[in-house]
Amino acid sequence: MKYVAPSSAEEVSRILVGENGISKILAGGTDLLVQMKSGLIEPDLIVDIKKIPETKEIKSMDGGFRIGAAVSGSEVKDHTGLNRLVPGVVEALDLIGSTQIQGRCTMAGNLCNASPAADCVPALAAVEASANIVGPKGNRKCKIEEIPISPGKNSLKQGEFIVSIDIPDRPPHSSDAYLRFTPRTEMDIAVVSAAVALSLTKDGVCENARIVLGAVAPTILFVDDASKILIGTKLDEVSLQKMSDQCEAACNAISDKRGTISFRTEVSGVLAKRAAKIAYKRAGERS
Repeated sequence: MKYVAPSSAEEVSRILVGENGISKILAGGTDLLVQMKSGLIEPDLIVDIKKIPETKEIKSMDGGFRIGAAVSGSEVKDHTGLNRLVPGVVEALDLIGSTQIQGRCTMAGNLCNASPAADCVPALAAVEASANIVGPKGNRKCKIEEIPISPGKNSLKQGEFIVSIDIPDRPPHSSDAYLRFTPRTEMDIAVVSAAVALSLTKDGVCENARIVLGAVAPTILFVDDASKILIGTKLDEVSLQKMSDQCEAACNAISDKRGTISFRTEVSGVLAKRAAKIAYKRAGERS
């Protein structure tokens, strides 16, 4: 097995293109190292991206932020600007693992693992985040929801890797929230999750909504019909219940050892309703 730690994104791409065996990107390594230790994978090449400056930075960008692919969960949690702009994204990342894991885990790693139960992916998609990808054909930008294409598989091509994630500025009176259900209170994997991002008028009427569910389909699930129900309302109980019903109707869940289809379906609506209430309150407080 070879280990390299390039100092530029372009060099990473060149190395990846030239490798014929199994190559893996090392950012936080919280999944990769566990898989290697357990014998699930044996990479021929490990490419450590932490020596690339832009992968370790959180930069302000047109009112939003650019988060490097190797920025840790604890760094995101401690960032005042991100907590103010996208509290739902921050709380999603903060739910991953223990304090020790938080010091290593990354948003980009959670995304590239392409788990249907990934915490960051619904939250990032709800706020219209995008990934900056470097590859042999140059740089490209991709919507977050276009990265995972099936459980455990992402859309990155040979020689490509994510160098950073962009979170755009949010309009006034906008905010988000993320909730998940797990059997334990912490250090567990989502059985169901829901992310909601809302924008309100100055009078508190919802003018834009994005509702994204996790762990109820092979990839994250946008529930557009549920989002449309909230637009033009102040999230009264009738509208919230209709939205909840639409979320349940949209689910394409499976039964496994962590939850049944019926349980996941019912809880998806409950979590979406609760997350919407939190996002609404936050949006009303943000000028």
